[in-house]
Amino acid sequence: MSADKNRPVLLSASGPSGNLTLGNYLGAIRNWVDLQDRYDCFFVLVDLHAITVRQEPAKLLQRCYDFLALYVACGLDPDRNTIFVQSHVPAHAQLTWVLNCFASMGELFRMTQFKDKARRHEQDVNAGLLDYPVLMAADILLYRTDLVPVGDDQRQHLELTRTLARRFNNLHGEIFTVPEPYVPEVGARIMSLQEPTRKMSKSDPDPNGYIALLDDADTVRRKIKRAVTDSGDAVTYAPDRPGIANLMTIFSGVTGEPFEAIEQRFAGSGYGRFKADLADAVIAILEPVQQRFAEIRADQAAIAAILERGAQAARERANVTLARVHDALGFIRAA
Repeated sequence: MSADKNRPVLLSASGPSGNLTLGNYLGAIRNWVDLQDRYDCFFVLVDLHAITVRQEPAKLLQRCYDFLALYVACGLDPDRNTIFVQSHVPAHAQLTWVLNCFASMGELFRMTQFKDKARRHEQDVNAGLLDYPVLMAADILLYRTDLVPVGDDQRQHLELTRTLARRFNNLHGEIFTVPEPYVPEVGARIMSLQEPTRKMSKSDPDPNGYIALLDDADTVRRKIKRAVTDSGDAVTYAPDRPGIANLMTIFSGVTGEPFEAIEQRFAGSGYGRFKADLADAVIAILEPVQQRFAEIRADQAAIAAILERGAQAARERANVTLARVHDALGFIRAA
């Protein structure tokens, strides 16, 4: 269980939407595994964020369990990290209300993701969709987080978190740690197999655009065979050839080979052999994850025990911060 106060605190959150993909693994989850011995890590499944878009309850429940089991199957150790579900820690919602009173409407309406999601969900532009970044700020600030791994799509939200922390601190003293973005030393940016200029997404409506961590071998081979390439058939890396560049990035990510070695290996062989070998390499890295996932997922009592331990540790840390916030505001402490 994560509890080393001498190490910097790192928090990473993921929403239970769609299917966890090879892009999530190579770009984020594998990096998380490398971080767990260097940081006091909190990994939170943000189910409260998920309901800003309408969900089918049974499917949401299944995805939450699947995501958590996959995290552990990919190497996140519940004994070295705090792994928990957002809704199991009431302080997330409680601090959100406080931070709402320090955030301006203008700041929220300027959020790029709100604008994008409001366009995509015109029939359900709910208050939660607008308030999403404030809940994200609460997620981060509760744990006196030093570092937050963020992609380009979340940088604006993290900057709002930093703004709210400084605004509160300026009025009430040094209550919050102002977090910094964490840029991993390595981490492949994997793009869609069908639109290689767009990041691979676990919520992509086209299943051919991503490789899910639970895709079977035949599905992996089919998706890679159909993956978009570029004109010609040379296996060479170049930014102006996004299709083959993306597939080479995946190959490098799963095998550890540099682009130069990949180019030499497939010189003159064309896309056919390259795609076949790429599929074999992806399957080889997914099979042990899938086997471990099946074992973990079959023991729901064990998952529940992991979540209870994680929630207890998270509540203890979060409640200390919330109490300091309430004291600073002049609230009467609960008996």
